[in-house]
Amino acid sequence: MPARVAASFLCGRCKSRLQVAPWPRCPRCHFPRGAGRADAPDCLECRSWSPALGAARFAYVLAHPADDLVHALKYEGWPELASMMGREVARLDLPPGTLDGPCVVVPVPTTARRRRTRGYNQAELLAENVAGPLGLPFCRALVRVSEGRSQTALTPTERRENVRGVFAPASPPDPRVAGAHVLLVDNVLTTGATASEAASALVDLGARAVTLLAFARALPGGRRT
Repeated sequence: MPARVAASFLCGRCKSRLQVAPWPRCPRCHFPRGAGRADAPDCLECRSWSPALGAARFAYVLAHPADDLVHALKYEGWPELASMMGREVARLDLPPGTLDGPCVVVPVPTTARRRRTRGYNQAELLAENVAGPLGLPFCRALVRVSEGRSQTALTPTERRENVRGVFAPASPPDPRVAGAHVLLVDNVLTTGATASEAASALVDLGARAVTLLAFARALPGGRRT
């Protein structure tokens, strides 16, 4: 389906209802700072992240209609939405210095079983539509070697344990990752557990930095996926 047709699935009224997170935000993870201070000394949302995950950026809050778009892409067989959603992610302001050296786009991988069930990996479709507008290489640098339980109903601690060791380098390893700033792409950022584990695997491959780019972020009291 052409991108212009896919984009028409979201009417102007619904597009105007997409919610952008308020400012100020944590410099690292862009979580809204409830204290109203951008220079607050600590952020509880990214304190537990792996040091390998240097930053995160997201386009919208996981609330209506962004949650419906994420669900339709991930579970309802609407891969055509990835073109519009990926372009929104590609417009995000990147951390300073991101493009000063080699930079590549890497999707968070899914398992072979889930790919067969859905017919695609939603994060991979998004990543392709991020890499194109930015003019950056697209790399399938990681594979998911273990499935684990669904993350949806798990606590943050359970999420971290559930994804421990689930990512490994693709075979053969992609040489473009070494020395590059990796833009790791996923559909949703919830606790950062999955992204932290993937970032650690990318740093082991030689990445100089990893930034997560997501279409939506779950905030307290909102929907999770």
